[in-house]
Amino acid sequence: MHIEQFREYCLSLKGVTEEFPFGENTLVYKVLGKMFALTDLASFESVNLKCDPEAAIELRERYDGVTPGYHMNKKHWNTVAMHAGISDKLLYTWIRDSYDLVVASLPKKLKDTL
Repeated sequence: MHIEQFREYCLSLKGVTEEFPFGENTLVYKVLGKMFALTDLASFESVNLKCDPEAAIELRERYDGVTPGYHMNKKHWNTVAMHAGISDKLLYTWIRDSYDLVVASLPKKLKDTL
């Protein structure tokens, strides 16, 4: 996966915005104001994705390219190395899982806007 594929997929999800709240190199995707994915725009070596805590541990054990979230809450975020041999299909699934997890945590009023 390259940066444009990542960007296009994130933006294809309902209610998603693209922002730079941590500086001009950190690309952040939010759904209704809540982060679900971020990456370094310049290098695109990895992406941080929100993850169910139990699933996060399982993914870290199963895939060498998945580690606790860099500069994030290690319980709820994973960092996925982009050049670790993880298929694009699996990456798309994990991005969608991250999005769905954040949407599920939104108040009903906000969910209804999607």
